[in-house]
Amino acid sequence: MSDTHRAGLFASLRQLTATALEMLQVRLELLGTELELEKRRLVEGFLIGVAAMVFFTVGLMLLCGFIILLCWEGYRLAALASLCLLFLGLGGVLYVQSRKRLTSPFGMFYATTTELQNDRCHIQPSDRCE
Repeated sequence: MSDTHRAGLFASLRQLTATALEMLQVRLELLGTELELEKRRLVEGFLIGVAAMVFFTVGLMLLCGFIILLCWEGYRLAALASLCLLFLGLGGVLYVQSRKRLTSPFGMFYATTTELQNDRCHIQPSDRCE
């Protein structure tokens, strides 16, 4: 082999390695960005949810006390039971809604996995790639 052919081969190999490392760096940066956004979304949602729960709890306790004191002597137990059922029902509905919101339809790191799938399709074309 001549030296120019060998130098061309090593230069090509070096360029291929540099491109692969650059692709890996971009994918890792994308993964880090997605992780940071997911972390912020969860922390903000948690803090807002806790603050809302505190205010709703205080408000509901005051409302329950007001309604129970407002009822006549014979209807206080019925008022207490109906308020209890109402709040348990609302708590169940809110629990189901919170579970639905916290589950992502695409899964965690959707953009990263999509980009890695695209990279795989460009490297090894197959019937599964669009």
